[in-house]
Amino acid sequence: MKSKTRGLSLLFAVLCSLSSPLFADEVKVAVASNFAPLLKQLAAGFEKTSGHTVVLSSGATGRLYTQIANGAPFDVFFAADNEKPEQLVNEKKAVAGTVFTYAIGKLVLWSPALNLSMNADATLKQATFNHLALANPKLAPYGAAAQQVLTKLQLWDALQNKLVLGENIAQALQFVDSGNAELGFIALAQWQELPADKRGKPWLIPPEMHAPITQDAVILHDSTAARAFMTFMQSSTATIAIQQAGYSLP
Repeated sequence: MKSKTRGLSLLFAVLCSLSSPLFADEVKVAVASNFAPLLKQLAAGFEKTSGHTVVLSSGATGRLYTQIANGAPFDVFFAADNEKPEQLVNEKKAVAGTVFTYAIGKLVLWSPALNLSMNADATLKQATFNHLALANPKLAPYGAAAQQVLTKLQLWDALQNKLVLGENIAQALQFVDSGNAELGFIALAQWQELPADKRGKPWLIPPEMHAPITQDAVILHDSTAARAFMTFMQSSTATIAIQQAGYSLP
């Protein structure tokens, strides 16, 4: 009789575990700096509905790619370009067939004090400012786009002694916000998050002045939780929030 009771108790414990949070998993996400604030908000909603936990690590896309290539234990990668995720798939370090475009970024030239909404190119050419901030073009796609804009304006070489490079787009914003640079290239999504008294009048860079900032995501280590998170990020809840934050979608 005792043996039968123990057997029933074990069966009850197993059944309980199947419906308990013990089956919730953790998703380690590497995310480009420009998208990190919004992804943090979206991840909170995903956690409430799924029971899974999302752990975010943000940085420049190039830096994150290097970490992943060297074995960093991320499950999902949200890049600020469409090259690094595909490259990881080709290198057998990401799951084939899981790449998708989650956002298309927009670039602005921003200053809290200067009116850049009109004749911003003239402001750049006059170069009466001391420092112009942008993300490092070798590490960050938004920095590469900023370099393309300055090259198109024939100012990349002329402004070299005034450029202040952040490792990522978040640092570029910090340079301007702290007053260490009078103006800088940041993501439209970042600008929309600024307090009203710091927004100034930015220049929304025409898309034809730089290559498209196509931002792709990919699963690095397959799991139920990783799949669930990627499905959530393609849901209407996520895509509406992404568009409202200042991004376009394919």
